Amino acid sequence: MALLALASAAGCLVTAVHVDHGLRDGSASEAEIVETAARRFGAHFRGATVQVPAGPNLEARARAARYAVLGPDALTGHTADDQAETMLLNLLRGGALNGLGGMRPHRHPLLGVRRHETHELCEALHIDVVDDPSNRLPVHLRNRVRSELLPLMEALARRDLTPILARQADVWRDDADLLDALAAEIDPTDAIALAAAPVALARRAVRTWLTLEHPPDLATVERVLAVARGEAAGCETSDGRRITRHRQRLSQDRAPLG
Repeated sequence: MALLALASAAGCLVTAVHVDHGLRDGSASEAEIVETAARRFGAHFRGATVQVPAGPNLEARARAARYAVLGPDALTGHTADDQAETMLLNLLRGGALNGLGGMRPHRHPLLGVRRHETHELCEALHIDVVDDPSNRLPVHLRNRVRSELLPLMEALARRDLTPILARQADVWRDDADLLDALAAEIDPTDAIALAAAPVALARRAVRTWLTLEHPPDLATVERVLAVARGEAAGCETSDGRRITRHRQRLSQDRAPLG
């Protein structure tokens, strides 16, 4: 809602999109609140209903379903507090430098704004908002990072860590972008070039080559580099592809079943 108000005030052509995941009672009626706010600020409105597929990690599945209907140009209202939480979550999950860089500002224009400031803006403008109770459920790791981990870290550091973590994410993102640009000059199918490259760049070249929907894990990348160095004739990736070397060229194919 804060993003809707700010984007409209900035003179942007705005479409507010409400996505109903159907995961809690009354979620469909929340679209009316968004539509009312959109009319107030002269914005367009679009409502969408999605089906969240069954499986583990409900948050990730709901996010994927949501972004599928939002489209690649949609902006979100994530704040600096969300950025700090994302950075810590990626660290807990073993994310590399790219993960520690967090979210990118071009999709999330409020990363320089604190969460409490968005609340204060909505209160000052008398905007009706919806409080999602799932944001407080301890079953979700992000919620525990928000309510337990960050407060403990701040108590130990005796300071507000969100600006520090968000600033560090910016630094790491810039470093990751530079390394990605350098790694793009390496042909990941050229075993000789891959083996001769600095390992930090070789890993990135392999990761980009193997990435379909999600990047491969570090163990897979290291196995591929071993093939490039001639330490193994071939290997399998974590998603079942087969990597082989022939005449100093690497290739990937789907491993045979059975």
